Amino acid sequence: MRFKAVLIILLTSSIILTVAFVYSPKEDQVVVSETPKDTLNAETLVVPKENLPEPKLVAFDDPNPYVQRVLSDYNDFIERAISKGIAPGAAVAIIRDTSIVFLKGFGLRQVGLPDAIDVNSVFRLGSVSKSISSVLAGALVNKHLINWDDPIVKYVPQFELKSKEQAEKLTIRHVLSHTTGLPYHAYTNMIEEHLPFDTLMAYLKQVDLFGEPGQYYSYQNVGYSLIGKVVEAATHQSFEAALRENIFKPLNMRNSSASYEAIIKHNNVAKPHYYSRKHWATIPISDTYYNTAPAGGVNASITDMALWLKALLNGSSIMSDSTLHQVFEPQVKAISKNHNFRKWQRPKASYYALGWRILTFKNDTIDYHGGYVNGYRSEVAIDRKNKLAICVLTNSPGSLSDQAVPEFLKRYTHYADSIAVWEDRNKLIFVNSNHLAPTVHN
Repeated sequence: MRFKAVLIILLTSSIILTVAFVYSPKEDQVVVSETPKDTLNAETLVVPKENLPEPKLVAFDDPNPYVQRVLSDYNDFIERAISKGIAPGAAVAIIRDTSIVFLKGFGLRQVGLPDAIDVNSVFRLGSVSKSISSVLAGALVNKHLINWDDPIVKYVPQFELKSKEQAEKLTIRHVLSHTTGLPYHAYTNMIEEHLPFDTLMAYLKQVDLFGEPGQYYSYQNVGYSLIGKVVEAATHQSFEAALRENIFKPLNMRNSSASYEAIIKHNNVAKPHYYSRKHWATIPISDTYYNTAPAGGVNASITDMALWLKALLNGSSIMSDSTLHQVFEPQVKAISKNHNFRKWQRPKASYYALGWRILTFKNDTIDYHGGYVNGYRSEVAIDRKNKLAICVLTNSPGSLSDQAVPEFLKRYTHYADSIAVWEDRNKLIFVNSNHLAPTVHN
């Protein structure tokens, strides 16, 4: 009898272990706590491995001593600004040639608390979202899902303007270049009243138009966000899902998203601030502008932005070089309001391309965009001729974000000849040695 009992116990244990192995979570999944049956779906059952805390990207140690001098001097500039209280915190990425040569967080995620900003801290990007949305559009053009000159009504048949003829003429190119014929910032005030985008779009048919599509530049948030409806129709996905599948995943942008829910749930967020009574004060993260996410609702860390800029500077699988060139092709003259570039060089002219400002100088052309929303500032700039790019994110408005890009360009230009001579003498071949590792500059 004892032998039979032991045998039964062994057989039962074997069955339990087999079942446990078969139904246990696989390596790239983690079970989430139990959810009521009426709310279960594929997304709540498992969390992909990519959502777990990831190793940090390490900046390549550029051997050119003059590049190192530029980076060291610029690092000191940012640190002085933070120490003087010009901003509570910031994060900076610099790409040169094929490598990320500077990647660092500065200051605090929230004043009054010890948590420091690191390279995975998430910021809101504000209008830099427009540049990311145009790159998404380029990825879809590359896949032959859309074309720049397709009419909006092809994808959004319910779209109307006061003039039916102009509504039918309006193209993706017009939307991404702010040449819709709609007046400046039409219904931006209603975005801040949290109206759904479909409601905002419906109101556009009441607006008096001031020009033909493609004729005049007029900056938009509602009008620009029509690209989100196009993306949804072309991909049969939400705008955020299309961003994730076509941009974030291919480029390994693990902390990026395009919703209020995503940034609120993230455990490493640089909180927004405003200046009051001679000190910085934290303000809540707002859900404003997520109803026009293509224009102002993208969230990202500086690591994500470094990977994105690196892809734009060097080409990637998300689109061909010829399609990327079309993204940066000037479409209309457009005055840039960032006058701080004059501290570096006096601009000759400025244009708007597809989601990007194009600033022309005597010997340089800079692809640029800035953003502000909810106490966050963002600045991105690319010098494609010299294979140089920079992104600066701050969790406050103010002079640091205004000056950050031109101050870097000024320093780099000062040493540009020495950088070039050193490389010529050493015949240095730069390779992309960026890699994932558990530690990085913090």
